[in-house]
Amino acid sequence: MKRFLILAASLFAATTIFAQTQVIAHRGYHAKEGSAHNTISSLKNAQDLGTYGSECDVNETADGVLVVIHGPKHGKYNVQQTDFATLRAQALANGETLPTLDEYLAQAKKNTATKLIIEIKNHPTPEQEARVVKNVLAAVKKYKLRKDVEYIGFSRYVCDQLVKNGPKGTKVAYLNGNLTPEQCKERGYTGIDYNIGVMKKHPEWIKQCHDLGLTVNVWTVNDTDNLKWCIDNGVDYITTDNPVEANRLLGK
Repeated sequence: MKRFLILAASLFAATTIFAQTQVIAHRGYHAKEGSAHNTISSLKNAQDLGTYGSECDVNETADGVLVVIHGPKHGKYNVQQTDFATLRAQALANGETLPTLDEYLAQAKKNTATKLIIEIKNHPTPEQEARVVKNVLAAVKKYKLRKDVEYIGFSRYVCDQLVKNGPKGTKVAYLNGNLTPEQCKERGYTGIDYNIGVMKKHPEWIKQCHDLGLTVNVWTVNDTDNLKWCIDNGVDYITTDNPVEANRLLGK
């Protein structure tokens, strides 16, 4: 009987830990003074804050360099249609230079307690998207960060390529909000990552995902009421521009 009670307590504790909502800093913790979206400092800030993850956006420049920026514009330039040197010469909002994916991964390597959540942006053709996925995966492998990086994308083709070409255990969540949990499971995705508006229309998807073994992330949740809604409904991850408030509500 005693052994049974110990086992039951252990299982309860494991379930509680698994169910704990985690915080992902949207484009890094950029709200801290002196930082900006998708900068090295925003990633470092998220690491220092101790968030589960720090999200970033990856685009390929016209000359094939993978850079971390939301886009599509950087100043007057379209990121995907401009060479890297031209883009690099344009300072970011806080004065930092536009980071390459390699530079971002080098910073991620310094503190792997915070996962890097890489959003691969849509690109004009399937061929280019396949190349970008291949090169992102290769860069992550080079830095030995396979277990510390997760992927998201709006493009089904990008997500499909990640499933096809990523190593076993690669975590891939779909962003667009137009597939059911069952459809995501069928495509081999490991989770959904949907807008708060979509999730409020389909709160039943949270349980459906969990029953299917999928994770649930919700973006971009900034106000206290919606943060509480996500926590109360047991989502796995909240992507937010306000990680400090999210942590406060979670008692962290």
